[in-house]
Amino acid sequence: MEYGLLGLVVLIANVYAIIQIISSGASTGTKVLWTLLVLVLPVVGVIAWLIAGPRGGTASV
Repeated sequence: MEYGLLGLVVLIANVYAIIQIISSGASTGTKVLWTLLVLVLPVVGVIAWLIAGPRGGTASV
């Protein structure tokens, strides 16, 4: 049962990442590459996207 719950968490993280990637202001090529990375390497792709992915907005102080 633990693996089923872990799989569900990974699935939710992947769906969230893909929605955020598609709705970002990045170029189409960048969106395609990030989406492929998340789909091909689900866990590593989401972690890489969280660290280095395209940001939705800029923080200004």
